[in-house]
Amino acid sequence: MFTAAPALPPVLDLAGTAIFALTGALLAARLRQTFVTMAFFALVTGVGGGSLRDMLIGAPAFWLRDPWVALVVFGTALVAWFTPRRWWEGSLLEWADAAGLAAFAVLGAAKALAFGVEPLPAAVLGVVTGCAGGVVRDVIAGVPSIIMRPELYVTAAALSAGITVVGSVAGLPLAWIWGAAWIAGFALRGAAIRWELALPGYRERARRRADKPD
Repeated sequence: MFTAAPALPPVLDLAGTAIFALTGALLAARLRQTFVTMAFFALVTGVGGGSLRDMLIGAPAFWLRDPWVALVVFGTALVAWFTPRRWWEGSLLEWADAAGLAAFAVLGAAKALAFGVEPLPAAVLGVVTGCAGGVVRDVIAGVPSIIMRPELYVTAAALSAGITVVGSVAGLPLAWIWGAAWIAGFALRGAAIRWELALPGYRERARRRADKPD
């Protein structure tokens, strides 16, 4: 049984929040929205996944007790507002998002375990932590959700969360587990970006019907 909620080093935690907040702010910029809308998109993307996780496990939303989170989110929105969008878009932001996705999936699963959640639901909450903010952002913006991308995304979060849960239940050193889980998720997402790896989509198979005699 885990008794204390683990946390990433503060700098890494805030960096992950800033990365996701930046993706939200850039979407608002692409849609030519106001700064207020840009800041809102940055907020829901940066803290959405963690807030949903905390609500489900009955914990106070993580950003309500850390004044730095809101400052980082709105600071990121300001940076996005005053800089050209082309500076941030492209492969650099994709790779940064991959790093944040894996890190938050690890943190989400580890925190769920710390609050007594069973292993399988804890892994699911790890995926929620990594992906939900982007989903909420895309739904509000009315654009195709990030989880509908053809290349692997949710799968990478699931890999990081799964390794975190399995290693934690096995009683392995947390630092080693988290490091391995982050590397695995980041590597899988990076491979998907580089080589456009994707799971096969559903295809309905036509049933063969025997000819009936007249």
